[in-house]
Amino acid sequence: MLTAFFAGLGLCLSLIIAPGAQNVFLLRMGVQRRHVIALAVTCLVSDAILITAGVAGFGVVVEHLPWLFELVRWGGVVFLAAYGLMAAWRALRPQEQSIVLDEPAAPVAAPASDLGGGTATLVRVAQTAPSRTLAPAILSCLAITWLNPHAYLDTVFLVGSVSAGYGDLRWVFGAGAVVGSAIWFSLMTVAARFAARWLRSPRAWRILDAFIAVAMLLLAAGLAVA
Repeated sequence: MLTAFFAGLGLCLSLIIAPGAQNVFLLRMGVQRRHVIALAVTCLVSDAILITAGVAGFGVVVEHLPWLFELVRWGGVVFLAAYGLMAAWRALRPQEQSIVLDEPAAPVAAPASDLGGGTATLVRVAQTAPSRTLAPAILSCLAITWLNPHAYLDTVFLVGSVSAGYGDLRWVFGAGAVVGSAIWFSLMTVAARFAARWLRSPRAWRILDAFIAVAMLLLAAGLAVA
């Protein structure tokens, strides 16, 4: 039983660690301190549903429909290529994008009373960047996850196919895969917080977008020739 569990965990981690559209989106939102925990939970729930579908046998069924598999594969190529080209566009054109880190507010002296004899009182004025609403961020996360055909190739097809080899223990294998997803997204929320300190300038963002563009285009090319 433990063998099946750790096999699922290991397979999931090996697939999810690769720089995909979902990871890139979560990283970008995380370094901006924008609802990263809620988005990580959204990613985890989505992955759990897709993994469950694969373990339930959907992936094995689809393997007998080559035309559908090819449709999903080329859809993934187009999706990843488009995502990479958008990142390349952001990297090549000047941007005024930076991160405002949450830092302690400096004490500010309040004006003394006009009546005389008063003393200035030190007050803390918190200056924070305007936060964006949660709903659009979650909708974007759902779109990147559920409209990305590459996600189906990894979770539904590949995880589902491998889990079928474990027979009655395939649900233990699936549970291990879900735990692996939970571990990864938890690490992403922590890593994004530390990465924010190195992404405080537009130049740093352009370097990150250049890396994202290369990773997405290479992934699309690999999927096209697979």
